[in-house]
Amino acid sequence: MVYEIRVTDARSSNVLATIATLSPTATIADVKRAFERIRSKYYPDRQSFRTEPRGKSLKDDQTLESLGMRSGGELFFKDLGPQVGWTTVFLTEYAGPLAIYLGFYTRPAIIYGVEAALQPKPFVVDIAAACWTFHYAKRLFETVFVHRFSHATMPIFNIIKNSMYYWGFAAFVAYFVNHPLYTPPAYGDLQIYGGLAAFVFAELGNLSIHLALRNLRPAGSKVRKIPYPSANPFTWLFGVVSCPNYTYETLAWVGFTVMTQCLPAGLFTLAGFYQMTVWAFGKHRNYRKDFKDYPRGRKPILPFLL
Repeated sequence: MVYEIRVTDARSSNVLATIATLSPTATIADVKRAFERIRSKYYPDRQSFRTEPRGKSLKDDQTLESLGMRSGGELFFKDLGPQVGWTTVFLTEYAGPLAIYLGFYTRPAIIYGVEAALQPKPFVVDIAAACWTFHYAKRLFETVFVHRFSHATMPIFNIIKNSMYYWGFAAFVAYFVNHPLYTPPAYGDLQIYGGLAAFVFAELGNLSIHLALRNLRPAGSKVRKIPYPSANPFTWLFGVVSCPNYTYETLAWVGFTVMTQCLPAGLFTLAGFYQMTVWAFGKHRNYRKDFKDYPRGRKPILPFLL
């Protein structure tokens, strides 16, 4: 049996194509490839299909048969826009803040003037630069060697939007921490090394969670599993929150803010926490929806609270 499926634009309701070469067991991925042959502009990563104009995007492995589709049925198409690979996105997002911050740190004469550059820097400024470098170098390492993405691409506009956020905050924080008028924290070494300890602890925890999540997804697959605590103590946070990587990330920037006693760093921490909370709630909902046996006691990002 051969199915004939009509492809309709989800926004304009115009019929874009009729695909008459599909079997009942054809998947959405097969539909995307067939549609690309008719409309070559729309490569598979740019396509999204739904059973209703405002419905949820269908997964690539769903079959026409499983969706209750019959010959003469209709699928609604949405153009996701030009796409770019996740690896490219993250490399751009993270390399920028690293280069920008180190530019302020290593070339103060360009930013603040020659005389300002001759003034001695508090030791905490060196520690802050080391922490910033470690964080974004770790992110670049994870992008290349650790992360496994469920989706190969994202809209190209996002790389511009995200880069403006990361690069802008990098310049904002770096300008004040490396400024010749910057003053060390009020409580001296106790505050500096206390914040540094929190930062290092959280960075190691964040890396541990990313490695644990990587091990849940075999290479080249889109398998999703419930993450559980393991022998690694940093993963024990999985027992109380769904996204401990965001919990550790927040703690790292709280530590950085305490260590530097810098208002822009605090604003960066608050902005990041807000965005990660939005992501955490979304992932938490998906976990509970996709896994009927998902542990009910977990919170999205903050243990027992949020």
